[in-house]
Amino acid sequence: MPLVSSSPYRPPFYLFNGHLQTIVPSLLREVPEVQYQRQRVETPDGDFLDLDWSRTEHVTDTLGIISHGLEGDAGRPYVRGMARALNKAGIDALAWNYRSCSGEPNRLLRAYHLGDTDDLHFVVQQAVATGRYRRVFLTGFSAGGNMTLKYLGEDATRIPREVERAAVFSVPTDLKAGSEQISRMTNRIYLNRFLKSLRLKIRQKAELLPGQLDLEGLEELSDFPQFDNRFTAPMHGFASADEYYERSSSGRYLDGIRVPTLLVNAQNDPFLAPTCFPRAAAERSPYVFLETPEEGGHVGFSEGTPDGEYYSERRAVAFLTAPVPA
Repeated sequence: MPLVSSSPYRPPFYLFNGHLQTIVPSLLREVPEVQYQRQRVETPDGDFLDLDWSRTEHVTDTLGIISHGLEGDAGRPYVRGMARALNKAGIDALAWNYRSCSGEPNRLLRAYHLGDTDDLHFVVQQAVATGRYRRVFLTGFSAGGNMTLKYLGEDATRIPREVERAAVFSVPTDLKAGSEQISRMTNRIYLNRFLKSLRLKIRQKAELLPGQLDLEGLEELSDFPQFDNRFTAPMHGFASADEYYERSSSGRYLDGIRVPTLLVNAQNDPFLAPTCFPRAAAERSPYVFLETPEEGGHVGFSEGTPDGEYYSERRAVAFLTAPVPA
Protein backbone atom coordinates (compact mmCIF):
# COMPACT_ATOMS: atom_id res chain seq x y z
CA MET A 1 0.00 0.00 0.00
CA PRO A 2 -0.56 2.34 -1.62
CA LEU A 3 -0.52 0.57 -4.99
CA VAL A 4 -3.35 1.79 -7.20
CA SER A 5 -4.93 -1.53 -8.10
CA SER A 6 -6.34 -0.48 -11.45
CA SER A 7 -6.26 2.54 -13.74
CA PRO A 8 -9.24 3.90 -15.67
CA TYR A 9 -7.04 5.29 -18.45
CA ARG A 10 -7.85 4.17 -21.99
CA PRO A 11 -6.27 5.73 -25.08
CA PRO A 12 -8.33 6.74 -28.14
CA PHE A 13 -8.62 3.87 -30.63
CA TYR A 14 -6.31 5.47 -33.19
CA LEU A 15 -3.40 5.59 -30.74
CA PHE A 16 -3.04 1.83 -30.57
CA ASN A 17 0.54 1.40 -29.30
CA GLY A 18 3.05 3.03 -27.01
CA HIS A 19 4.98 4.76 -29.78
CA LEU A 20 1.91 6.46 -31.23
CA GLN A 21 0.78 7.39 -27.72
CA THR A 22 4.19 9.03 -27.22
CA ILE A 23 4.78 10.71 -30.58
CA VAL A 24 1.36 12.07 -31.60
CA PRO A 25 0.78 14.20 -28.45
CA SER A 26 4.32 15.55 -28.73
CA LEU A 27 4.03 16.59 -32.38
CA LEU A 28 0.38 17.48 -32.89
CA ARG A 29 -0.98 18.83 -29.63
CA GLU A 30 -1.46 22.57 -29.11
CA VAL A 31 -2.57 24.43 -25.99
CA PRO A 32 -2.96 28.05 -27.10
CA GLU A 33 -5.04 29.17 -24.13
CA VAL A 34 -2.04 29.41 -21.80
CA GLN A 35 -0.30 32.80 -21.80
CA TYR A 36 2.85 32.92 -19.69
CA GLN A 37 4.42 35.84 -17.89
CA ARG A 38 8.18 35.29 -17.72
CA GLN A 39 10.30 36.12 -14.71
CA ARG A 40 14.09 35.81 -14.66
CA VAL A 41 15.65 35.10 -11.28
CA GLU A 42 19.34 35.16 -10.43
CA THR A 43 20.66 32.01 -8.76
CA PRO A 44 23.05 32.10 -5.79
CA ASP A 45 25.94 30.85 -7.97
CA GLY A 46 25.70 33.71 -10.48
CA ASP A 47 23.51 32.03 -13.08
CA PHE A 48 19.83 32.53 -13.91
CA LEU A 49 16.56 30.65 -14.27
CA ASP A 50 13.57 31.68 -16.37
CA LEU A 51 10.22 31.07 -14.70
CA ASP A 52 6.97 31.10 -16.69
CA TRP A 53 3.85 31.96 -14.69
CA SER A 54 0.25 31.25 -15.65
CA ARG A 55 -2.03 32.77 -13.04
CA THR A 56 -5.75 32.40 -12.54
CA GLU A 57 -8.17 35.29 -12.96
CA HIS A 58 -8.87 35.37 -9.23
CA VAL A 59 -6.40 35.56 -6.38
CA THR A 60 -5.51 32.12 -5.05
CA ASP A 61 -3.32 30.85 -2.25
CA THR A 62 -2.44 27.63 -4.13
CA LEU A 63 0.37 27.09 -6.62
CA GLY A 64 1.36 24.17 -8.85
CA ILE A 65 5.03 24.02 -9.90
CA ILE A 66 5.66 22.10 -13.13
CA SER A 67 9.01 20.47 -14.00
CA HIS A 68 9.47 19.51 -17.66
CA GLY A 69 11.23 16.57 -19.29
CA LEU A 70 14.71 16.11 -20.76
CA GLU A 71 15.53 18.88 -23.26
CA GLY A 72 12.03 20.24 -22.80
CA ASP A 73 10.84 23.66 -21.67
CA ALA A 74 7.78 25.42 -20.33
CA GLY A 75 6.36 25.74 -23.84
CA ARG A 76 5.94 22.02 -24.45
CA PRO A 77 2.31 20.97 -24.88
CA TYR A 78 2.31 18.62 -21.89
CA VAL A 79 3.54 21.46 -19.65
CA ARG A 80 1.04 23.94 -21.06
CA GLY A 81 -1.71 21.35 -20.70
CA MET A 82 -0.91 20.88 -17.03
CA ALA A 83 -0.77 24.64 -16.50
CA ARG A 84 -4.19 25.00 -18.12
CA ALA A 85 -5.66 22.22 -15.98
CA LEU A 86 -4.28 23.76 -12.80
CA ASN A 87 -5.65 27.18 -13.75
CA LYS A 88 -9.09 25.70 -14.45
CA ALA A 89 -9.01 24.26 -10.93
CA GLY A 90 -8.28 27.71 -9.48
CA ILE A 91 -4.56 27.06 -9.01
CA ASP A 92 -1.74 29.30 -10.22
CA ALA A 93 0.89 27.51 -12.30
CA LEU A 94 4.64 28.06 -12.39
CA ALA A 95 6.49 26.23 -15.17
CA TRP A 96 10.21 26.63 -14.67
CA ASN A 97 12.84 26.18 -17.38
CA TYR A 98 16.02 24.36 -16.45
CA ARG A 99 19.38 26.01 -17.07
CA SER A 100 19.95 26.16 -20.86
CA CYS A 101 16.31 25.25 -21.60
CA SER A 102 14.61 28.66 -21.85
CA GLY A 103 15.98 29.58 -25.27
CA GLU A 104 19.21 31.13 -24.01
CA PRO A 105 22.40 29.32 -22.87
CA ASN A 106 23.08 29.62 -19.17
CA ARG A 107 26.24 31.39 -18.03
CA LEU A 108 28.13 28.65 -16.24
CA LEU A 109 29.82 25.44 -17.36
CA ARG A 110 27.21 23.42 -15.50
CA ALA A 111 23.71 23.17 -16.97
CA TYR A 112 21.12 20.76 -15.53
CA HIS A 113 20.90 17.04 -14.89
CA LEU A 114 18.22 14.58 -13.87
CA GLY A 115 19.16 14.59 -10.21
CA ASP A 116 19.53 18.36 -9.86
CA THR A 117 17.27 19.14 -6.93
CA ASP A 118 19.02 22.32 -5.80
CA ASP A 119 17.47 24.37 -8.59
CA LEU A 120 14.04 22.90 -7.92
CA HIS A 121 14.43 23.75 -4.24
CA PHE A 122 15.46 27.28 -5.18
CA VAL A 123 12.34 27.67 -7.34
CA VAL A 124 10.13 26.39 -4.52
CA GLN A 125 11.78 28.84 -2.12
CA GLN A 126 11.25 31.72 -4.56
CA ALA A 127 7.55 30.88 -4.81
CA VAL A 128 7.07 30.52 -1.07
CA ALA A 129 8.97 33.75 -0.41
CA THR A 130 6.33 35.74 -2.28
CA GLY A 131 4.07 35.18 0.74
CA ARG A 132 1.20 34.57 -1.64
CA TYR A 133 0.88 30.78 -1.43
CA ARG A 134 -0.26 28.74 1.53
CA ARG A 135 -0.29 25.49 -0.46
CA VAL A 136 2.21 24.31 -3.07
CA PHE A 137 1.85 21.25 -5.31
CA LEU A 138 4.68 19.77 -7.37
CA THR A 139 4.17 18.13 -10.74
CA GLY A 140 6.75 16.71 -13.10
CA PHE A 141 7.18 14.74 -16.28
CA SER A 142 9.92 12.23 -17.09
CA ALA A 143 13.22 13.91 -16.09
CA GLY A 144 11.23 16.49 -14.12
CA GLY A 145 9.39 13.70 -12.37
CA ASN A 146 12.70 12.15 -11.36
CA MET A 147 13.92 15.47 -9.98
CA THR A 148 10.66 15.91 -8.07
CA LEU A 149 10.71 12.47 -6.46
CA LYS A 150 14.38 12.79 -5.52
CA TYR A 151 13.78 16.25 -4.08
CA LEU A 152 10.91 15.05 -1.93
CA GLY A 153 12.74 11.97 -0.68
CA GLU A 154 16.38 12.87 -0.22
CA ASP A 155 15.93 15.26 2.72
CA ALA A 156 12.38 15.71 3.93
CA THR A 157 13.52 18.27 6.53
CA ARG A 158 14.32 20.89 3.88
CA ILE A 159 10.93 20.69 2.14
CA PRO A 160 8.94 23.84 2.97
CA ARG A 161 5.78 23.12 4.93
CA GLU A 162 3.74 24.69 2.13
CA VAL A 163 4.57 21.74 -0.16
CA GLU A 164 1.62 19.43 0.42
CA ARG A 165 1.42 16.95 -2.47
CA ALA A 166 2.96 15.92 -5.77
CA ALA A 167 1.97 14.13 -8.98
CA VAL A 168 4.52 12.88 -11.51
CA PHE A 169 4.28 10.99 -14.78
CA SER A 170 6.47 8.77 -16.98
CA VAL A 171 9.39 8.78 -14.55
CA PRO A 172 12.62 6.81 -15.15
CA THR A 173 13.19 6.03 -11.48
CA ASP A 174 16.20 3.86 -12.43
CA LEU A 175 18.37 6.08 -14.65
CA LYS A 176 20.95 3.47 -15.62
CA ALA A 177 18.30 1.00 -16.76
CA GLY A 178 16.38 3.82 -18.43
CA SER A 179 19.45 5.00 -20.35
CA GLU A 180 19.96 1.46 -21.60
CA GLN A 181 16.29 1.13 -22.51
CA ILE A 182 16.20 4.24 -24.67
CA SER A 183 19.43 3.15 -26.38
CA ARG A 184 17.71 0.07 -27.80
CA MET A 185 17.30 -0.03 -31.57
CA THR A 186 13.51 0.34 -31.34
CA ASN A 187 14.01 3.68 -29.57
CA ARG A 188 16.71 5.22 -31.76
CA ILE A 189 14.33 7.83 -33.14
CA TYR A 190 13.93 9.29 -29.65
CA LEU A 191 17.57 8.89 -28.69
CA ASN A 192 18.84 10.62 -31.82
CA ARG A 193 16.54 13.57 -31.24
CA PHE A 194 17.77 14.00 -27.67
CA LEU A 195 21.43 13.65 -28.65
CA LYS A 196 21.06 16.20 -31.44
CA SER A 197 19.76 18.77 -28.95
CA LEU A 198 22.36 17.91 -26.32
CA ARG A 199 25.24 18.13 -28.81
CA LEU A 200 24.04 21.56 -29.94
CA LYS A 201 24.05 22.84 -26.36
CA ILE A 202 27.54 21.47 -25.75
CA ARG A 203 28.79 23.32 -28.83
CA GLN A 204 27.08 26.51 -27.67
CA LYS A 205 28.63 26.19 -24.23
CA ALA A 206 32.08 25.59 -25.70
CA GLU A 207 31.71 28.81 -27.71
CA LEU A 208 30.48 30.71 -24.65
CA LEU A 209 33.28 29.37 -22.41
CA PRO A 210 36.40 28.97 -24.61
CA GLY A 211 38.89 26.33 -23.50
CA GLN A 212 36.63 24.69 -20.92
CA LEU A 213 35.23 21.86 -23.05
CA ASP A 214 36.95 19.43 -25.40
CA LEU A 215 34.61 18.70 -28.32
CA GLU A 216 36.72 16.00 -29.93
CA GLY A 217 34.56 12.96 -30.68
CA LEU A 218 31.31 14.72 -29.75
CA GLU A 219 29.53 13.60 -32.92
CA GLU A 220 30.55 9.98 -32.36
CA LEU A 221 28.83 9.68 -28.98
CA SER A 222 25.94 7.38 -29.83
CA ASP A 223 24.01 6.77 -26.60
CA PHE A 224 23.27 8.30 -23.22
CA PRO A 225 25.92 6.39 -21.22
CA GLN A 226 28.61 7.64 -23.61
CA PHE A 227 27.34 11.23 -23.58
CA ASP A 228 26.79 11.29 -19.82
CA ASN A 229 30.20 9.78 -19.11
CA ARG A 230 31.90 12.34 -21.34
CA PHE A 231 29.94 15.49 -20.47
CA THR A 232 27.02 15.28 -18.01
CA ALA A 233 28.92 13.55 -15.21
CA PRO A 234 32.14 15.63 -15.14
CA MET A 235 30.30 18.92 -15.71
CA HIS A 236 28.19 18.28 -12.59
CA GLY A 237 30.65 16.75 -10.17
CA PHE A 238 30.22 13.02 -10.83
CA ALA A 239 33.14 10.68 -11.42
CA SER A 240 31.34 8.72 -14.13
CA ALA A 241 28.00 8.12 -15.77
CA ASP A 242 27.43 5.17 -13.45
CA GLU A 243 27.94 7.34 -10.38
CA TYR A 244 25.63 9.97 -11.86
CA TYR A 245 22.91 7.39 -12.49
CA GLU A 246 23.30 5.81 -9.07
CA ARG A 247 23.19 9.04 -7.08
CA SER A 248 20.51 10.70 -9.19
CA SER A 249 17.96 7.90 -9.61
CA SER A 250 14.81 8.78 -7.70
CA GLY A 251 14.02 5.15 -6.94
CA ARG A 252 16.54 5.09 -4.12
CA TYR A 253 14.85 8.05 -2.40
CA LEU A 254 11.20 6.96 -2.44
CA ASP A 255 11.27 5.67 1.13
CA GLY A 256 12.09 9.18 2.32
CA ILE A 257 9.03 10.88 0.82
CA ARG A 258 6.71 12.33 3.46
CA VAL A 259 4.00 14.04 1.38
CA PRO A 260 1.30 12.21 -0.60
CA THR A 261 2.79 11.62 -4.06
CA LEU A 262 1.23 10.08 -7.15
CA LEU A 263 3.50 8.30 -9.65
CA VAL A 264 1.89 7.23 -12.94
CA ASN A 265 4.04 5.09 -15.28
CA ALA A 266 2.45 3.39 -18.28
CA GLN A 267 3.38 -0.23 -18.81
CA ASN A 268 3.89 0.35 -22.55
CA ASP A 269 6.14 3.39 -22.06
CA PRO A 270 9.00 2.84 -24.55
CA PHE A 271 11.46 4.76 -22.32
CA LEU A 272 10.97 2.81 -19.11
CA ALA A 273 12.79 -0.35 -18.05
CA PRO A 274 11.08 -2.90 -15.76
CA THR A 275 12.95 -1.46 -12.77
CA CYS A 276 11.16 1.88 -13.30
CA PHE A 277 7.98 0.47 -11.75
CA PRO A 278 8.83 0.61 -8.02
CA ARG A 279 6.04 -1.56 -6.72
CA ALA A 280 7.87 -2.72 -3.60
CA ALA A 281 8.65 0.86 -2.57
CA ALA A 282 5.01 1.87 -3.03
CA GLU A 283 3.88 -1.11 -0.97
CA ARG A 284 6.20 -0.01 1.85
CA SER A 285 5.30 3.66 1.77
CA PRO A 286 2.10 5.29 3.05
CA TYR A 287 2.89 8.29 0.83
CA VAL A 288 3.84 6.99 -2.65
CA PHE A 289 0.83 6.06 -4.78
CA LEU A 290 1.93 4.04 -7.81
CA GLU A 291 -0.45 3.74 -10.77
CA THR A 292 0.62 1.63 -13.76
CA PRO A 293 -1.95 1.78 -16.59
CA GLU A 294 -1.44 -0.72 -19.37
CA GLU A 295 -1.20 2.08 -21.92
CA GLY A 296 -0.24 5.73 -22.11
CA GLY A 297 3.17 5.82 -23.76
CA HIS A 298 5.80 8.28 -22.54
CA VAL A 299 4.36 11.63 -21.42
CA GLY A 300 1.28 10.76 -23.44
CA PHE A 301 -2.06 9.87 -21.84
CA SER A 302 -4.20 11.46 -24.55
CA GLU A 303 -7.92 10.72 -24.30
CA GLY A 304 -9.08 12.35 -27.53
CA THR A 305 -11.81 14.29 -25.74
CA PRO A 306 -13.32 17.49 -27.21
CA ASP A 307 -11.95 19.67 -24.40
CA GLY A 308 -8.41 18.57 -25.22
CA GLU A 309 -7.62 17.67 -21.64
CA TYR A 310 -5.36 14.67 -21.03
CA TYR A 311 -5.70 11.94 -18.42
CA SER A 312 -2.45 13.02 -16.76
CA GLU A 313 -3.91 16.47 -16.14
CA ARG A 314 -7.27 15.28 -14.82
CA ARG A 315 -5.58 12.69 -12.65
CA ALA A 316 -3.06 15.15 -11.25
CA VAL A 317 -5.66 17.77 -10.35
CA ALA A 318 -7.95 15.17 -8.77
CA PHE A 319 -5.11 13.75 -6.66
CA LEU A 320 -3.67 17.09 -5.65
CA THR A 321 -6.97 18.60 -4.58
CA ALA A 322 -8.70 15.55 -3.06
CA PRO A 323 -9.46 15.72 0.69
CA VAL A 324 -7.85 12.29 1.05
CA PRO A 325 -5.50 10.91 -1.66
CA ALA A 326 -7.06 8.06 -3.59
